[in-house]
Amino acid sequence: MKFYISSTKAWAPGIENGLDAIQNEKLSPKIEFTDPLFRRRFSQITKMTVQVVHDVVEEIPGARDFKIVFSSFRGEIEREFAIDKMLIEDKMILPAAFSLSVFNTPIAAATIALGMKGGYSVIYPSKGCFKDALLSAAASVLCGDEKEILFVYADEKIPDEYAGTMKNYESSSEPVPLAFACILSADKKEGSVEFDSESLANTPLDFLRQAL
Repeated sequence: MKFYISSTKAWAPGIENGLDAIQNEKLSPKIEFTDPLFRRRFSQITKMTVQVVHDVVEEIPGARDFKIVFSSFRGEIEREFAIDKMLIEDKMILPAAFSLSVFNTPIAAATIALGMKGGYSVIYPSKGCFKDALLSAAASVLCGDEKEILFVYADEKIPDEYAGTMKNYESSSEPVPLAFACILSADKKEGSVEFDSESLANTPLDFLRQAL
């Protein structure tokens, strides 16, 4: 069965110079459309997620009411590392730190920032299989439960302490910080890209190349 991707928006350090120019750096979008007090403690992955969801909604206002599926390989990995370190060194965890470290933090923050009330679910791709995550997200469209959903992927820079130990399972290259959002639909529309289970790439960056 076929489905279609449209209105793809992406953010990554250096992406303005092309996908091959993405840098493995801890840089984030400014998300100046949000309140300063709201965004001041956000991580790189959360800021990137808020930015790409914002960009899709700006182009397609109706997407504000779509159901959302968010996927990530590592989630808030830097915050999780900080909590592990805190637990080992201080034998305690601060509640505020923990509340911002959970897997759904990025997409939850995006829905709050943009006033989105359609609901969301999150998917962790087992064994690094991005294709499985995308097909799981597409299931509600393929079976007819939803006409359109908003699919969001994001991962941040891996902490230096983990350097060289967290290769993407299906790729020989070091994972890079990257986020993108797109509308996944059952019906073809102008500018959409057609996909099926056989044509899907198995890494986020390769999928982004297909979608763009």
